[in-house]
Amino acid sequence: MNFNTRLQLSVMMFLNFFIWGIWFVTMGTYLMKGNISATGEQTGLAYGTQCLGAIIAPFIIGLIADKYFAAQKILGVLHLAGAVLLYVLSSQSTFTDFYTLLVLYMILYMPTLALVNSITLKQVSSAEKDFGSIRMWGTIGWIVAGLIIGWMAWEKNPAQLNITFKVAAVVAAVFGIYSFFLPDTPPPKAGQQTSLKEILGLDALQVLANKNYLIFFIASVLICIPLAFYYGQTNVFLNEAGMEKAAGKMTMGQMAETIFLFLLPWFFARFGTKQMLLIGMLAWVVRYALFAYGDTGSNIWMLYLGIILHGICYDFFFVTGQIYTDNTAGPRVRSSAQGLITLATYGVGMYIGFYVAGLIVDYYKTGNTHEWNKIWMIPCLFAAGVALLFTLFFKNEKAKPAVAS
Repeated sequence: MNFNTRLQLSVMMFLNFFIWGIWFVTMGTYLMKGNISATGEQTGLAYGTQCLGAIIAPFIIGLIADKYFAAQKILGVLHLAGAVLLYVLSSQSTFTDFYTLLVLYMILYMPTLALVNSITLKQVSSAEKDFGSIRMWGTIGWIVAGLIIGWMAWEKNPAQLNITFKVAAVVAAVFGIYSFFLPDTPPPKAGQQTSLKEILGLDALQVLANKNYLIFFIASVLICIPLAFYYGQTNVFLNEAGMEKAAGKMTMGQMAETIFLFLLPWFFARFGTKQMLLIGMLAWVVRYALFAYGDTGSNIWMLYLGIILHGICYDFFFVTGQIYTDNTAGPRVRSSAQGLITLATYGVGMYIGFYVAGLIVDYYKTGNTHEWNKIWMIPCLFAAGVALLFTLFFKNEKAKPAVAS
């Protein structure tokens, strides 16, 4: 792969995640503290649109991208259409209108996560050596988005946060045009017969015959419930606590994620699958305890440490889980298995989590503030329960393919 191709792919990753990061982190603050004045339940439903998009995305990829059109062209069309929706979103004043448009947008956006991966993997000579360094630019895009929000101080006036959707719209329009000039990635299954079972990814259900993997699968769905509290409520919490430039400070989590991603092979060799997954789950327990008892005074270090723990929370559980899924599934159903675990976690698990988090935030609301100590202890204890069940039932053994390869 030459330098120009690497540069094209790196810019692609940067823009794709910048577009998401510039509005997603502060959406809860915008909805609850801005002109829309949404409830916690409504905010949870808004964040849950990500999950609806994740559930529908495999069908778009399986029915369209894999069989009929080049990936870069679909990517361009999705972002151009998304740019229009984002711009219209920025001017909505009622939650119903905002939510309807957001559902449509996330159905368009979530498939782009798979498309940028497909385009990259088609071009690299070695996925093991090249993919990580290119995908890293997506995380950098998310970090830059948060730093811009903090630098511009948009959070000081939550109603002003609608500008984040306008910025995303402009960047999406530019990226949509840019996508048509990316390296050609033709549909891999063009002209091939594809069964409905393959399109829906149902062939991957065979991997659940492995009892150890079934325990991991269930734990993955359950741990995404407390995970949703972080994505949906942390920015609201930090702004209520009085943290300056909260969105910018939250990028420390992505910075830590990048560092731990590079260190992951060393940790994996040292601890193994079960310990890595367990450390990831326990990191959630510690993070929410820190949030419950931290403040912006003498205990502000607790808030910073809770944010930084995102690197362990995400890398140790989700990245390790992807590796474990790959090893367990075998080559024949590898892609379908990855799609299945993504649908179960980012789809089902996090949708439940976002909705439950919204209900709990409403329950502990007092005037214009919330009893955050009580709120954060709920995902803390829930994550501890999941970790305990995982420890008891997951056997520490080397993963073996559960299906014929």
